[in-house]
Amino acid sequence: MTSMRRLLASALLLVVIAVVAGCASRTRAPVEDRATQPGRPPQPPVVSPSTVSPPAATAGAEAGGPTYVVKRGDTLYQIALDSGLDYKELAAWNNIENVNVIRVGQVLRLTAPGSEPAVSPSGVTTAPLRSAPSVVESKPGAPAAAPAPSAPAPAASRDTEGLKTQPKAFKAPYSEQALKDAGRAPAAPPAPPPDTVAMASPAPAPPPKAEPAAPRAAGNDAGDDDDRIDWVWPAKGKIVGTFSDTANLKGIDIAGSAGAPVVASAGGTVVYAGTGLRGYGKLIIVKHNKTYLSAYAHNRDILVKEGDKVSKGQKIAEMGNTDASEVKLHFEIRRQGKPMDPARYLPPA
Repeated sequence: MTSMRRLLASALLLVVIAVVAGCASRTRAPVEDRATQPGRPPQPPVVSPSTVSPPAATAGAEAGGPTYVVKRGDTLYQIALDSGLDYKELAAWNNIENVNVIRVGQVLRLTAPGSEPAVSPSGVTTAPLRSAPSVVESKPGAPAAAPAPSAPAPAASRDTEGLKTQPKAFKAPYSEQALKDAGRAPAAPPAPPPDTVAMASPAPAPPPKAEPAAPRAAGNDAGDDDDRIDWVWPAKGKIVGTFSDTANLKGIDIAGSAGAPVVASAGGTVVYAGTGLRGYGKLIIVKHNKTYLSAYAHNRDILVKEGDKVSKGQKIAEMGNTDASEVKLHFEIRRQGKPMDPARYLPPA
């Protein structure tokens, strides 16, 4: 009996040892920390599109306003003339203190600060909302549009005491007697439901009586309407040079004698008077409105200064040959800075 117990104890001990050895032989899977693994960059967090804020709109040229990049040989006066602008305003818009100093590659804005259309941060041009009209007019012959649905009407109207003033309609079974009774009853014309009656549109008011246009003041025809300028010839003489886009002739040349009068072709404001434009000699530029300029070059003497108001036909210079090979007046008309053929605007000679 003692031997048997020892044998059982030994067998049991072998089983326990086998179980323990089997458990110890199992190895755990390695745990990899991706966030702190050396040599591996951290993964960026996932951001939904709704959380990304759009970049703010940039100012200046990127806000949508027209610009000009300065090239070699440019002057602020020439850029202003080619853009149809006053060079002083152009300098002020670009914070230029010395109008004779501009840099090659410099980007000049050609509009006043704040004159660009409003742009939202998303880059979309914003405009004020317009409310829809509350009354819709129907065309003759077209069916009237039903108004917006309203609350349903009660089945039967009641008086102030709560009694029915109209009998409730009922459906009788079909019979010959009911048909005869219906034939003897006077047929009342059906009334349209009140909710489907279209409101009659009021008669349109007669158009206001047109007032006659006020006459323009004599000698000052530079109004806001850029096409209502009465041009006159700036000098008397023979045409020795005509306008040509292909030959880069930006105006006409009128030959004359030294000292002959040069007059303003239309009323306006003198925005330039000097010798700052190469090839023009003593030059005068008159701004007539927001669209048109006129230029008078090669003068012997200038009789006006910048900022002066001039009227049509007023003497502003004397003809000469500064920066020219002969005595003549070089005359230009510019529309938004673009040279135009003066013959299209001046009256017949």
